[in-house]
Amino acid sequence: MKMMINGAITIGTLDGANIEMHDAAGDDNILIFGLHADEVDKLKAEGYAPTVIYQNNEELRQVIDRLNTGIAGVTFKGIAKSLLGGLNANADPYLVLADFNSYVNIHKEAQRRYADPVLWNKMSLENIATSGVFSSDRALGEYAKGIWHIKALTDL
Repeated sequence: MKMMINGAITIGTLDGANIEMHDAAGDDNILIFGLHADEVDKLKAEGYAPTVIYQNNEELRQVIDRLNTGIAGVTFKGIAKSLLGGLNANADPYLVLADFNSYVNIHKEAQRRYADPVLWNKMSLENIATSGVFSSDRALGEYAKGIWHIKALTDL
């Protein structure tokens, strides 16, 4: 939210604070990728198998393999193992591999939009203009009235 207030364009999944930011800024001013809650539930109910995604996606396989072989002598085998998990039923609990293609595609969309300075600046300004709902003044005012039951000076 702090970055939105300063005009940043958010790239993220539709969860947590991103839902509120999406509601405030609108579809055109935030870049959302990944599965939605109902799709996550369906995928998990069908039996999510990240190794199948790994085996059927060459680009993703190269990324995971690079984690295992390392970069500049440093490996990231723990991350790769948590994503693939072998026989571990808790592999990839955040469905990172399921969201991979969507993540790649939203970055391509971000590049396309960034190449148009008028569009990018409009998105940035829309984020700034719609971020007021996240101000600490508003939040403290709501806490003062609704939680702490303190009268504001303007209420006296």
